[in-house]
Amino acid sequence: EVPAEVVAQIDEHVRGLEAKSGLVFGGAARPLLLSVRSGAAISMPGMMDTVLDLGLNDGVVESLAADRSRARFALDSYRRLIQMYGNVVAGIDAARFEHLLEGLKAERGAGTDVDLGADDLRDLIARYRSLYLEETGADFPQDPRTQLLGAVRAVFASWNSPRARTYRRTYAIPDELGTAVNVMRMVFGNMDERSATGVCFSRDPSTGAPGLCGEYLVDAQGEDVVAGIRRPSSLVGMQADFPEAYAQLERTVGLLERHYRDVQDVEFTIESGHLFILQTRSAKRTAVAAVRAAVAMVEERLIAPEEALGRIEPEQVEQLLHPTLDPRADVDVLSTGLAASPGAASGRVAFDPETAVRMSADAEDVILVRSETSPDDIHGLVAARGIVTAHGGIASHAALVARGMGKPCVASCEGLVIDEHARTATLAGVTLAEGDVLTVDGTGGRVIRGAVELRPAGIDARLATLLGWADDTAAVAVRANADTPEDASTARRLGARGIGLCRTEHMFFGEERLPVVQEMILAADAAGRQDALDRLLPFQQEDFEQLFETMAGLPVTIRLLDPPLHEFLPPLEQATDARMRARILELREANPMLGTRGCRLGIEWPEIYEMQVRAIARAANAVTGRTGVAPEAEIMIPLVAFGEELDRLRGLTERTLAEEDCQAVRAIGTMIELPRACVRAGELARRADFFSFGTNDLTQTALGLSRDDAEGAFLTEYLESGVLAHDPFATLDQEGVGELMRQAVEGGRAANDRLEIGICGEHGGDPESIAFCHRLGLDYVSCSPYRVPVARLAAARAALAEGGAGAYAPSGG
Repeated sequence: EVPAEVVAQIDEHVRGLEAKSGLVFGGAARPLLLSVRSGAAISMPGMMDTVLDLGLNDGVVESLAADRSRARFALDSYRRLIQMYGNVVAGIDAARFEHLLEGLKAERGAGTDVDLGADDLRDLIARYRSLYLEETGADFPQDPRTQLLGAVRAVFASWNSPRARTYRRTYAIPDELGTAVNVMRMVFGNMDERSATGVCFSRDPSTGAPGLCGEYLVDAQGEDVVAGIRRPSSLVGMQADFPEAYAQLERTVGLLERHYRDVQDVEFTIESGHLFILQTRSAKRTAVAAVRAAVAMVEERLIAPEEALGRIEPEQVEQLLHPTLDPRADVDVLSTGLAASPGAASGRVAFDPETAVRMSADAEDVILVRSETSPDDIHGLVAARGIVTAHGGIASHAALVARGMGKPCVASCEGLVIDEHARTATLAGVTLAEGDVLTVDGTGGRVIRGAVELRPAGIDARLATLLGWADDTAAVAVRANADTPEDASTARRLGARGIGLCRTEHMFFGEERLPVVQEMILAADAAGRQDALDRLLPFQQEDFEQLFETMAGLPVTIRLLDPPLHEFLPPLEQATDARMRARILELREANPMLGTRGCRLGIEWPEIYEMQVRAIARAANAVTGRTGVAPEAEIMIPLVAFGEELDRLRGLTERTLAEEDCQAVRAIGTMIELPRACVRAGELARRADFFSFGTNDLTQTALGLSRDDAEGAFLTEYLESGVLAHDPFATLDQEGVGELMRQAVEGGRAANDRLEIGICGEHGGDPESIAFCHRLGLDYVSCSPYRVPVARLAAARAALAEGGAGAYAPSGG
């Protein structure tokens, strides 16, 4: 409810408007008509309600209509008021008013609303009032003050409409922020043929190109331009139709942009040739337009580089780094799901990784469609252009891998049922066979039938300029998680300052390598295991050489083997012989994530880690000899909980490096991914050159959550019901996991003041988590290659938000 003292203030200010205008609210001869508009602190276009033409009633309309030249205008404004007030204030379905309007147009043979004459509008008003009476049990209110207060209450109430709440959730706008209501004198774009209404932008909101851009509609009012009731004209035509008003609009919009120092979205009305500006706000714009305008405004000295960085949301940068659907394309959406990895791709459906690889080898673009994916599917994920899964969330295996590879993914696709025997999938009642064409819209979470035209992506000169300012501002460096030369090349191209995580287990897959890995696991004795490792070493060395050459001059952090050995063996039912079956059973664990993996694997089978270190050393020596530049290699030992574990494996590493006479490994450290490692960080720091937080596993072990089991199960309920505000696998749990990280940073640096500390979990690409890492004083974050530009901008914004630290200082002078 509107408080009584506010009602009194409204009455007082209406009297002030009457005095200024010489008009009377509710007066028949010279009526003052009002509009009621919302005014939220953060613009929410189309989400809040508006009521126009308040103050009209039967008496006022008949008085205005006595002047035949204004009869149609008066009647058109009255029917608009009843229609808008009936919907916004009385809650009558807007479609019922539209149905009556369309029915009358059909009866009278009118193509558009403006083809209805005064008598037609009288008939329409009668029909509207009958509907109002039928729906509310009362006639349309004739008292202007009743109309005004009803509209004020309704516009305030629209803050809590479902669409407004959804919009705020989408854009993280607090519900408690609230809104304002603005009461304004009406001006009329439907007064006569010399009147119009329009919307314009100070720069093109799609491209960012300078100059007025927009549309207008003659003899129109309110939302007519955006409602699509008639085809509006381009603003270019306004120069001929309304030359004086256009010149004034151009000057005024330029003044508004210079005053607010941002691209403006301006609503205007021309009433009998006179221009009125109704409102202005910062324009919603595409990522392309946002970057172009921000950089241009710095060049025009309207804003500083720091402000430009603040204008671009990190997620907008991500939109620029993936192919996207052409927004003009006509699409047939079969289903929707979670937008798990952005971008878009079209290709032929494959239902298993082997088929995906085969189709890709035949130069086919492939969309891998699975119930869910596992590490065993990695070759199919590599071959595919896009991924669709029936299950899993934004932190599922498919989603994580897709984002790491820069490929679009839609997870938890609604209604997707796969029949692997028939090699078909059913989606929204449509049966898809292997080879049918789908398009994956990973940005919008849509699965579309057929191929769709895509827009290419990349870092252009303007984005490069913006990210250069970001690098000059940030205190936290950005590295990339990269396992292949292709990933490393992408990371370097996108501005990564090194590799923060190379997962060596990804190098063990492939047609040539996996059988040798399986031989090593199945070996009957140490000699057989060593024979297999000797054959794996050249593969590893080749991989590391390529990584070192690609990242020359930048650090490369290589994690020794982390996952349990059973992941390299097929499921039990696919065992090829009794020996393999027995070994699978022997390696089976109730909870592999907390079993024989990471450093435990290295201590139980030290020859595996010795082979990997030897491969690193030989690769570094070979690259140094070939290029004359020594790599900056770092070796990371995973899943350490006890100082003795790190002692033993650091000793093994140093002995192997000495045997190979390798000087290029500049640091030996550990991944911090267990709570004990955090609380005993000082003990570990005395044995480590660096820490790297593996926050994926640290989150699981700290919260007691299995990501695979929580996603799509109780975690969804937790998020929807508000138990959790964020998915802890997407955004760091700062109070819990973050507190453990803080202890580790403080304890580690107290014991070793030269300790370098970074983060290499999935959170390393999340802007909110990056801001937390900045506040902790981390040296770097590491994320998937395609998140590197996002992280660069997020790191800069974190420095700016802190105030003072990381202030902009151009490196180029």
